[in-house]
Amino acid sequence: MMRTLLEKLTSIPGPCGYEQKVANWIVEQVQDGAVDVKIDGIGNVWATLKGNKDGPKVVVTAHMDEVGFIVKKIEANGLLRFEKLGGHDDRILLAQPVDVHTKSETLHGVIGTMSAHYVKFDDAKRVRSHRELYIDIGARSEQEALDMGVRIGTIVTWHTSLQALGNGTTNRLYGKALDDRAGCAVLLELFRRLKGQNFHGEVLFLWTVQEEVGLRGAHTAARSLQADLAIAIDTTAASDTPETTMDGTLTLGGGTGIKVLDFSLIANPGVKDRLVDLAEEHHIPYQLEVFPGIGTDGGAVAFSEHGIPTGVLSIPSRNAHAPVEVIDEGDLEATVNLLEIFVHSSNTMFK
Repeated sequence: MMRTLLEKLTSIPGPCGYEQKVANWIVEQVQDGAVDVKIDGIGNVWATLKGNKDGPKVVVTAHMDEVGFIVKKIEANGLLRFEKLGGHDDRILLAQPVDVHTKSETLHGVIGTMSAHYVKFDDAKRVRSHRELYIDIGARSEQEALDMGVRIGTIVTWHTSLQALGNGTTNRLYGKALDDRAGCAVLLELFRRLKGQNFHGEVLFLWTVQEEVGLRGAHTAARSLQADLAIAIDTTAASDTPETTMDGTLTLGGGTGIKVLDFSLIANPGVKDRLVDLAEEHHIPYQLEVFPGIGTDGGAVAFSEHGIPTGVLSIPSRNAHAPVEVIDEGDLEATVNLLEIFVHSSNTMFK
C-alpha cells in the first residue's frame, strides 16, 4: 500500500511553488471521510478527521514540494538555461536526465556536460555553477523550443521513477521527490487507518507548499493554526555511508527518527519523550536525531498562535535532493505506526 502511494506521489511533478497537481490529487484521496477539506491561498491542503470522543486537536504535517528547476532563458540554438527551485548540489547536475513540463506535454531533456575528450583542456576539478549549465531538449533553435511549448517559467523535474534497489527484496527504494512525498504518503496512510476508527479529539492533516525555499507554506498556515499538539513528518539525511563527514548517528533501516533538534526546532521535550516511550512500549524501531544541518515545517508550526508543542518524525534517506534518493520501507512503516499510536494516545498527554 505504501509503495503504491509513493509510486503515484513521486510521479506527479510538483517543485516549489508548483505543487498544484500534487495538492489536487491529495484532495481527491481525502474527500471521502474528511471534513473542512480545502486548498488555501498559498496552496496548502487542509483536511480534518474527527474522532468520536473528546480529546486534543493534533496537527500532522508534511510538505508536498520537491526540489526542481525553472527555465529562465531559451538560447538561440534551442538550449535552455535554468534556475533552481530549492537546494541542489551543483556537483550532481551534470549529465542528468530531466523532464520539462510544458502546459500540454512532458518533454525529455538532459543537463548537458562537457565531453570527456575536452576535459583534458579544462580544469577537471572545477565545479560549474548551475548558471553555466543548460538543458538540451533536442531543439535546434529558440523557435523550435517555443513550438514545443517551452516558455520562461516552465518547470523542470528529475526524470526518475520509483524503483526497488537490488533484486527487489531489500525493501529499499530509490527515486526522486521522496523528500517529502514519503511524508505525504505517511499522512495519507494514517488517514486511511484512522477513517472510521474510534479515537479521541480530531486530527488536522496539513500538506504544505514551498518548504524547500523557507517553510513558506507552513509559516502561512501557522498564522491561523490552532491545535494542542503537532507532529511534522519529513525525510532527514542518514549518516551511515563511508564519507569522512558522516558520523553514523542516523542509519538507513534503523527505524524512524525521533527529532531532538535541528536548526529550525528544538523538539518539545514532552512530545519527544512521549514518542520515545510509545516506540519502546510497542517495540517500534527508532533512533534519536540531533542534526543542525536540516529544518522542517515543524519549526514553523511550533510558532502557531501562542505556540504548539511540536515533535518531528524523520524518515532516514540517502542522496537527499538528488534524482536517486534512497529510503528503507521498514523506516517508513515504523514512522506511520508510531504516528498512529501517538494519535490514539494523545489524550493521555493532558491527564
